[in-house]
Amino acid sequence: MALKILNPGIQPLGQFDFEDGYLLSVKGGEVCTLVALSRTNTATEKAAADVLDGYTSIAQQKRAGLTLNIAVNTARPLWLTDDGIAGYGTLFGQVIGTPAGLATTGTGLGPHTAAGSGKVTAWDKPGLYAVTLDAVDTHLTSGLQPGNVALVPQKALYPTILGLLTPTSGRSVGAAGPTVARFVEFETTARSLVRTPASLVGAAEVFEHAVIAYHVE
Repeated sequence: MALKILNPGIQPLGQFDFEDGYLLSVKGGEVCTLVALSRTNTATEKAAADVLDGYTSIAQQKRAGLTLNIAVNTARPLWLTDDGIAGYGTLFGQVIGTPAGLATTGTGLGPHTAAGSGKVTAWDKPGLYAVTLDAVDTHLTSGLQPGNVALVPQKALYPTILGLLTPTSGRSVGAAGPTVARFVEFETTARSLVRTPASLVGAAEVFEHAVIAYHVE
């Protein structure tokens, strides 16, 4: 769903054109890397005009963009995506007034942030970030299962070949690249200290995101 900014570096890198095949699947919190993209808009490559003035070389007629396809272990740089499909950075308000100015509340409105620009914001600075659990590998969320004690603070996290954070480095799950973060903890949807934890009343905790210390090692 989204990347959440907790204690990040000073500022993100900015917005980069994203490879079309992955653009609208970005949820936020995946690991991305640079890729060479076409400088010509076609049926398979669409880009805003302001990103078409760069070259990787005159002979290649290519330009730089971002992708979730981390095909090799040596891929660099490795950055965190920031533009998701809900929550932070996406929902800018509510539909108010419909019909006839009568409604004072409404449904959250906001398409994928890349819909208007074709770009995705990237973070490279070490810091604390939170990634919603629908945007990480299932080998990470399995740490929430009863009896699973393997996931502890400082556990190394790697990107899969599709950029999802995972604690499993073996190629059997498509992991690629180096350690990009260290696991801190899972947090619930309610971070307030002024509440009764669900576990104290016999209810199951509802976890929303994983807190990570991002730093490419």
